[in-house]
Amino acid sequence: MEALKLGERKEGKLDLTPEMADVCYTCTTCSSGCPISGVVPGWDARKAIRSIAMGLEQEVVDSKFPWVCTLCGRCQYACPQGVQLQKTFRGLRSLRERDKVPGPLHKGTIMNYERGNNLGIPKFDFLFLLAELGVELMEEDEEQPCPGFYVPVDKENANIIVTINSKEPFGEPEDMAFWWKIFYAAKEDWTVSSVNWEGVNWGLFTGDDENMKIQVERVLENARRLKAKTILYPE
Repeated sequence: MEALKLGERKEGKLDLTPEMADVCYTCTTCSSGCPISGVVPGWDARKAIRSIAMGLEQEVVDSKFPWVCTLCGRCQYACPQGVQLQKTFRGLRSLRERDKVPGPLHKGTIMNYERGNNLGIPKFDFLFLLAELGVELMEEDEEQPCPGFYVPVDKENANIIVTINSKEPFGEPEDMAFWWKIFYAAKEDWTVSSVNWEGVNWGLFTGDDENMKIQVERVLENARRLKAKTILYPE
């Protein structure tokens, strides 16, 4: 590694202010309370902040640390200097080239933009799954049958509109039955949208602000279109 010249600190892209990284005095309070300290060899919250402050921003961006960080915010809460670690670590994800975002996250974000959910489930299949699973998991449940249950799709003036994690209808339908049973028992007035119903915002998670905003706007549009009073996110 090239020797660091402290008098020639590189200009970073994170736009950190002196009230952030430059006031850090390396007390390690952030990394001591971090649940993922030690998970990425050579990296922790303290080292990431100090590296950024010293102009080594790209090294942190290229590391696994920003993606293993859960963004729980414990480091920021504990910091006696008020350094905005959580905002900084999410900003690192925004700086990663999109084709280098780990795993399926960026592909899912694009899929959601193009098809309205992270897994690209077609509208017909989604509606079929809700109808079929409603019967299988609710009406025909041997222990707690729920006669007359159905998933109200595109119902206007409901009290609650629910977004859905796309992995549930596709791979973990039992998870939907848990909150379906609560709604059924409480006689809740609820609905789901037939379009743009994804409840997991991978744009938020990956630092893709443009797609994050698009998904939020779609959820709001669904609520306004159906005149729902409350939006419920599963995540």
